[in-house]
This record gives sequence, C-alpha cells and structure tokens, in this order.
Amino acid sequence: MSAISALWNADSIAVIGATERPGALGRKPMDFLLRHGYKGRILPINPRGGEVLGVPAYPSLTDVQGPVDLALIMVAADRVPGAVDDCIAAGVPLAIIASSGFAETGEEGAALQDDLVARARAGGLRLIGPNCIGAVSFNNRVLATFSPLFGAESVPFEPGTLAFVSQSGALGFGAASLALQRGLRPGWVVSTGNDADVTALEVLRELSAEPECTGLLGYLEDTPDIGTLRTLAASGKPVALLKSGRTEAGGRAAASHTGALATDDRVLDAALRQLGIVRVDDIDELLDVAQAFEFPLRPKGPKVAVVTTSGGSGILAADAVEDAGLELSALSPESTAALAEIVPPFGAVDNPVDITATVLSDPSLFDKSLDVLIADPAVDIIIACFCVMAGPDVEKAVTALSKAARKGGKPILVARTGADFLAPDAPAQLREAGLPDYPTPARALRAASALWQVSRPRTAPDGTTGPGAAAPAPDVTEPQLKSLLAAAGATVPKGRLVTGGEDAARLVAELGGRAVAKAVVPGLLHKSEAGGVLVGITEQEAPGAHDKLAALGGGVLVEELAPAGVEMIVGARTSALGTVLTVGLGGIFTEILDDVSHRLLPLAPGDAEAMIAELRGAALLNGARGTGAADTAALARLLEDVAAAVQDWPEGFELDLNPVRVLKKGAGAVVLDAAYTVTGASA
Repeated sequence: MSAISALWNADSIAVIGATERPGALGRKPMDFLLRHGYKGRILPINPRGGEVLGVPAYPSLTDVQGPVDLALIMVAADRVPGAVDDCIAAGVPLAIIASSGFAETGEEGAALQDDLVARARAGGLRLIGPNCIGAVSFNNRVLATFSPLFGAESVPFEPGTLAFVSQSGALGFGAASLALQRGLRPGWVVSTGNDADVTALEVLRELSAEPECTGLLGYLEDTPDIGTLRTLAASGKPVALLKSGRTEAGGRAAASHTGALATDDRVLDAALRQLGIVRVDDIDELLDVAQAFEFPLRPKGPKVAVVTTSGGSGILAADAVEDAGLELSALSPESTAALAEIVPPFGAVDNPVDITATVLSDPSLFDKSLDVLIADPAVDIIIACFCVMAGPDVEKAVTALSKAARKGGKPILVARTGADFLAPDAPAQLREAGLPDYPTPARALRAASALWQVSRPRTAPDGTTGPGAAAPAPDVTEPQLKSLLAAAGATVPKGRLVTGGEDAARLVAELGGRAVAKAVVPGLLHKSEAGGVLVGITEQEAPGAHDKLAALGGGVLVEELAPAGVEMIVGARTSALGTVLTVGLGGIFTEILDDVSHRLLPLAPGDAEAMIAELRGAALLNGARGTGAADTAALARLLEDVAAAVQDWPEGFELDLNPVRVLKKGAGAVVLDAAYTVTGASA
C-alpha cells in the first residue's frame, strides 16, 4: 500500500492548527476523533502547547516523538508552506491541506500551490488538497476532516463497503449523508479539493485494492488521467463517476472552483464506456448505482425479464429497457407455457410478466413465476415491480425475491412504487435480502444498466495493429495525404494534379469522360464553400474548370467520380485523454445531425464494427427503406487502417476524411476528401 492508504489506516494523526476555540475549524477534527472512538494517537499541534480537549499538544510537529502517519493542516494559506516543511522534517508520508487560498483563487494562488507541491515532492511528502474537507474511514474510525456531517448527534457510524471520493468536499460529504439516509453504508469518504498532487482517481485506485470494497464512486472536476483510469478499470471493482463540466458554463464553474481543466465531454464518455466505467449525471443516479454495487450478484448478459403486480409498472419498465441500453428477454416457449399455468387469465405471460394484484391473496404467484424466470437461460437480470403494497405483503414479496436471487445467482432489482409509510420496514428488509430497490422502474433499469456495464466482458487491444505511418508535414496537400492513406490501406479515387487545361481534359477522358476537379490551396480546408470543388465535369468543360480553380491560388486535382453510396466522416485527433478515432454521418450531414461515435486508440478487436453500430444513422448503412446495404465491412477496415496509421503521430493534429463514400455491399469505401491540420497542442 502507498502513503495514500494512511487516509484510512493511520495509526497516528497530527492536527496542525488544533484549538479548543468553540466553532473553530481546527477544533472539529479533534472533536470527531474523540467522539467517534479513533483508536490511534491523536497529536494536536498548537504553538502554545498544553492540551487541546484534554489531549497533550505539541508546539511543533517536529516535537512529536515517534512516527506520524497522517497530518491534517488546518492553518491559513500563508502558514501552510511552513506546515509542509515541518511535515517533511518529521518524516510524515501524507498530509491533508484543508486550507483554501490556492489555485481556486487565481494565478497567485496557483503559483503558491505549485510551490507547495514541488517542495513536498522533493521532501518525499504526498499531499491531499489543498482546499478540501478531508477524509473519513468508517471502518477504522479515522476522521481527518472538519465536515459538519460528523458533528450531527445521530450520524450512523458503522463499517461499510462503498468508497466515495470527491474533489468537492461539501458535495462529497453531502452525497455520503444522503447515502447514509438511504441505508447505504460508506466505508470511506475522501475529498481531494484541488487535486494538486494526489488526485481523486489515485485515491480510488488505492481503494480498489481494499478487499472489503464493493464499489467505487467518484465526483471529478479535473480532466482524468487516462493511465490511472485504465488501471482503475482493470482492478475488477465496479466504478461509477460523476464528472462535472459537461457544458461550457459548467467547465468555467469547475475551473473557478478547483482550477480544474476541461476536456471534450463526448471523448470522456467514449473512454469510460470502453473501460467499463459507469458515468452518471447527478447525485441521485450515483447513489442508485451505489445501491446496486453494494451487492455481489452480477449479470452475465443484458437481457431483462420484468415481473410485476401492476400492468402500468410493467409497461414503464419495458419502455425503459431500451433507453437503458438493455434488451427485453424473449422468453422460451417452455417458460411462457409454464407461466400460463401460473398467471391468472387476466394477467400476461409474455415479457413483461404481469401476475396482477392476485398476488395479494396468493403470495405463491411470486415464488412460482420467479422460479420460471430464474431458470430461463434467456434471462440475465430480473426487474420486479410492485406498487402500493403494505407491510406483510411486502415481506412475502421480499422473501420470494430473496429466495430466487439465491437460487439463480441472477441480480434482481426492485421497483417499489409507493410511499414509505405503507411499508416502513421494506428498505431495511430489501437491503438485508441483497435486493437493491428504487421508487420507479426507470431508475431500477438505469441501475441494472450500470451493473451490466461494469460486468460485461471486454476485449483488450491485442497488439496486432499494422505499422504506423509517418506523420504528414503540416503543409501536406490533399494528393500527398491521399497517397499516404492509400499506402496505409485506404481506397482513394484515381487521379492526380494536372498541369493545365489541356492536361485536365486528357485526364477526364482517361477517367471515363466525367470527373471531379478540386482546388488544392494551402490552408483551404472547406473547398466546397469557396467554390473549390466542381463535380461531374466533362472533357469539354475541363479547361474552363481548371482555370476557374487555379484562380483560387493553388493547384488543381482531377479525380474519378465515385459511385453512389452513403457519405460518412472518419477522423482522428489528439485529446487530453489520448488519440481519438471518430466515425459518423458525413458530407452535408456532419454538422447538421452530429451523429458520431468515438474510441480512444488503440482499438480492440470488434471496436470498429461497434462504433458503426452505435450510430443513429446506422440504418442508412444497413439499407433503410429498401435501399441496398452498404459495405460496412469496408468502412470498419478503413477505421482500423486509419487507427493503425495515426497511432504514433505526435500531439496536436486533426485528420478529417470527409466524405468517405461507403459503396454498396462488397464494393468498398472510398476516401473522397482528406484534410490534415496541426494545432500545436492536444485538445
């Protein structure tokens, strides 16, 4: 374990700035450690010495005898550098800087923060913060925090299995309080503030090694490090992240809060999906996912069976299945026949299975129908929906559901729509039975989707990508770029630069009598808008076309006309997370429909096909409204060829192949236009 584990394993904690003054932040950690029964050494640091709340105090950290595992720095920003120096001199491995006044305040504060990190690293000290509320271990009663949550008289303080790590301390401990209110049991709550040294992701990675941890929940404002994300995803522990800054306004707010950096939000979405990390949109959804993570059962597939006592709930659940990215199971004929013997005639035996309110008079309906669904190999997840059931009836349902979950090893999530006063003991009963429950079918389905996302098998890149191509020069022309792409395996139109009008006419004749002429002008990326593309010119029109295009200030490229097909865009660029490959509807639809799919490189086997299938416009490629299917296999090969070609290109480039025309099935895909730009920095 690294120094970071002192946040939950510390045998000795120094509170620098400890005081008895009522209401002072430096008093709160002392109060909390004493009140909640921390078993290690508590070391208050106060220049006056004496005692703080009955505990012997030290004028300086360097006066302490014996090791100090963790220091909590609770002094004004201008005194923090001295406190950091004392930690280094005393050999402290980890310090939490609760103080604010650093990168979140602007350039001067950022410079002070950079200096702190530099001197800490030079002295072998890791830092949490600054500008953070601290950390708590419910399991070891480590309370290195001033969060008011632990001043509440009734705060539950029991060991738990969920880890909450948040850059925002108030939000993180607020989420933890809501988790406790739901009956969830956090084991660890850590805030990391400005992430100046130790990041929230690093803490999550460290917690993933804790054997008792069943789920990792995080709130991030900074751009996550892709290497740490990959390591975290490979830990085998389920992870859900709430990453703020989706919008420009949110990004600005994050920057002002913790000095956070933003990244392309859709690229982050794609990266997390690739890694099997769940991304949520708000605290409620984060806690919904946490409920599912608390229990050990995981689905082997995405197929959902719904069993309900209410037809309306069943319909809502069926509607929510597709939205959640899951599939409604097609029950086997044997299952539907068995259900027909169980379900009343006015119920339903096709998925969703409606056993009706008859269950109130015949509780065995739940047992019998669940036995059938659990045994059906087409069912991976069961969503049980019931409404307005009161105490004893809920108990019977819980007993049946619990028995089915144990018997079949398949996760069962409960959508219990009804007020708490109808069955006050139901939440505890369901939790005890290992059944996550939600007030609506849609929330249950979103949680089920998260379970599938963290459980689904993933194919890692196999290292079989072809050799990379040398990066083009910044002033590369379209013909040169197409030549590079052709060498990498792409199909490009026949053609060349022409030397004049007569040469253009001869080439049009060679290419079949009709061709495309383009202006090749350095810096001219949007040729169509500038009148730089002429389609379908004849041999007679070629000289005039040449002269018109040459007047734009560059050369003229004449190429063969490509057959009809579906126009797509294929692109690659660098981002804060790595090189990103993109595919989407192209041509005139690129900006209008904004229908794209992304993957971070390197690709894993099957990624190219999956990217194409994710597009809303995939139906166009598959032959919508009676049109023939396009050559999606050729498009997938092009994606793989481009991914291999750009794998070693330096940061700060953008490659746009738009349009790529995907021809009829078996006829290939042709790169009609290509552009390359160098921005000088990753996006």
